Amino acid sequence: MDTPDGSRTSLSRRGFLAATGGVLAGAALPATALPASAEPVATGAAPVAGGVAPVDLIDPFIGAVTTSADTACGKTYPGAVKPFGMVQLSPDTVSGGDNGSGYSAEMTTIEGFSFLHMSGVGCYGDLGNLQVLPQTGPLVLGRDEAKSPYRKETESAHAGYYSVELDRYRVRTELTAATRAGQLRFTFHDAGTGRVKVDLTRRIGGDGSHSIAQSVRQVDATTVEGWMRCDHTGGGWICDAQSPAYTVYFSLRFERPVTVFGTWDGADVRTDVTERTGTQLGFYAEFPVSAGEQVGVKAGVSFVDVDGARANLRHDLPGWDFRGAAAGARTAWAETIGKVSAEGGTAEQRQIFETALYHSMTDPRVFGDVDGRYRIGDNAPARDAFTHRTLFSGWDVFRAQFPLLTIVDPGSVQDTISSLVGLTDAGLVRGLARWELLGKDTDTMLGDAAVNVIAEAYLKGIRGFDVEKAYRFCREVALGPAARSNRTDFANWTSLGYSVTYSLSATLENAYSDYALARFAEALGKKDDAAALYRTSQNYRNLFNPDAGWFRGRNADGSWMGPADGCIESNPEQQGWFVPHDVQGLIELAGGRQAFSDRLNGIFERTPPELMMKWNEDYNHSNEPVQQMPFMFTYAGAPWLTQKWSRYVCRYAYRLGPNGLAGNDDAGQMSAWYVLAAAGFYPVSPASGVYILGSPVFDRVRFATGRGTTFTVRADGNSEDNVYVRSARLNGRPLRRAWLTHEEIVRGGELRLTMGSTPDTSWGADPRQAPPSLTRA
Repeated sequence: MDTPDGSRTSLSRRGFLAATGGVLAGAALPATALPASAEPVATGAAPVAGGVAPVDLIDPFIGAVTTSADTACGKTYPGAVKPFGMVQLSPDTVSGGDNGSGYSAEMTTIEGFSFLHMSGVGCYGDLGNLQVLPQTGPLVLGRDEAKSPYRKETESAHAGYYSVELDRYRVRTELTAATRAGQLRFTFHDAGTGRVKVDLTRRIGGDGSHSIAQSVRQVDATTVEGWMRCDHTGGGWICDAQSPAYTVYFSLRFERPVTVFGTWDGADVRTDVTERTGTQLGFYAEFPVSAGEQVGVKAGVSFVDVDGARANLRHDLPGWDFRGAAAGARTAWAETIGKVSAEGGTAEQRQIFETALYHSMTDPRVFGDVDGRYRIGDNAPARDAFTHRTLFSGWDVFRAQFPLLTIVDPGSVQDTISSLVGLTDAGLVRGLARWELLGKDTDTMLGDAAVNVIAEAYLKGIRGFDVEKAYRFCREVALGPAARSNRTDFANWTSLGYSVTYSLSATLENAYSDYALARFAEALGKKDDAAALYRTSQNYRNLFNPDAGWFRGRNADGSWMGPADGCIESNPEQQGWFVPHDVQGLIELAGGRQAFSDRLNGIFERTPPELMMKWNEDYNHSNEPVQQMPFMFTYAGAPWLTQKWSRYVCRYAYRLGPNGLAGNDDAGQMSAWYVLAAAGFYPVSPASGVYILGSPVFDRVRFATGRGTTFTVRADGNSEDNVYVRSARLNGRPLRRAWLTHEEIVRGGELRLTMGSTPDTSWGADPRQAPPSLTRA
């Protein structure tokens, strides 16, 4: 996620920070211990060794920084959410700047607690709506002026629960969440007047982001309802000025009657009206409290209407049982992460693994109401037969997160595909959205990730979507007509055989997408399309510069770009390895198996442990273009180097604490990489349906697949030193190749590896056992 070198910096999430003079600051934070549960909840999962259930190993603070001197920050949030939940109720320490989660652990004050967040994203983020803050003492309306200091030792978080002490107001705040509603519990330590301030203007995004219009109505003594309207004129998502237009509706209830109800619009404060519309609006509610009294607040949200918000609240949180709601969220997480279970490893590795599973399953989130209705922008509400989903960070998640979901949660993949196809079918998106948010293609990054995901799903047997319609839209992206395609630099791609805009990055991404679509077309019997797409999937060769001995971008006149140009969030040495569909072709260009392995090995050798958590010019795990690289040695007959370096990345690019991720989690991609690599396999080319074997971190990992089967990876003799596979058996039979197919995994069974401290350079090295590639070994 470096500063890009292409001609359209607006596409890059990181380019904005440099272009706008953004400052990266903040000291490194210590790793946090497993947060103690301040709120006792029901078990909901079987305990593991030591009496701790896997769900209780989840640490939502891992990756929860947005500022770092080395720009390696996870940008996750520590608040409460259910799996794929529409509500993410979390503390806010910041609203402006490149702080997409709204929270950074090194900050020492809290603005409030808002109901909607995004995890691990760049582009300054969006959402952060419906911000709630308890107060005592004088009324303070300004967001900055009202912030409260807090002490880190009072802050606690686990799956579905968060709490903190607000020192300024002497109020303990606890949060929990359901799918479409959230609940807060305030403990007022002092007797007097308690107050809850609700900011309807607040929005995460570039400096000054805000909702553009708001409305509020006090329905009765315990109920307040209203809405907040947002669009690009109010900031939010900053990349390419493509922030979505949306309205958040809410139905909020207080556990006890309100004695004073006030509203403000800018500096105009009123207590004599119960309904108000404005452009800088908020409201507050006051009530007497005794020392130690607890007061609950809960709200349902909807992107459809107030009726939807009210119904969501009634369905998700019908009563005031905070403990029960928190227990329900915890149980949901226990069941969700229970689809992948691990044994062995260290306590630190287990906590990293369970948290990575957790972060892998917050998006793509539910977007519709409990009755199935959803709304895109100002369009009329709609209802489909599937669960509408949003937040498709395509350029990132097609690499590992969606492959993981194809194994354990194919329904979420199917829903996401149906949602993306529906947007195109409704005329709301040209081509297929590459980075979708609330029904808007933000046009962030490049490549055709939706094509990749759709093709991969179909080829893996996930077909509960409109296949012919999906194929038609994929075909239009790749083959045109131009008016129907949103492919980066479509004109040059079709006329020159390569892209000029972000030349190297776009060309290699497009080549892989054409391969994925070619396989999809072939499976549908569309032979002519398949042949044409297989040809264009070879366009990566057009950017290999023989004089340089490696890839370079090209200008429209055919001349070569400079050695640092033509890439987005990478450099040519990093980007050039992204030929996942034809690694054997890349091996030939690189000079053969040994030259390929030597060059690749050199990149890892130049990335010592102290650089693994930092942006760097070699193996920069902080960014997606390199993340398949540890697994590419196997194609060149050196799977022992894949074992060595994949284990190395697991060890040095992931750790505990807020600084525990080497870069933006990118809606779960960084975390999903760890889940798969730590389990012992990874998809270099997801649409190929092949997973390259690595070196499992754990003694045993079990996958409960979407087919109802169980697949187990067992590593006998595994240890920190025994990282090499000496032999393998699949379902009791010797396995001499260092890769598996998707079908072998979801069919169920056991992969049993014997590990050792020295490599067996013969196992998996036979060219006849090389993983599939467009060019044969």
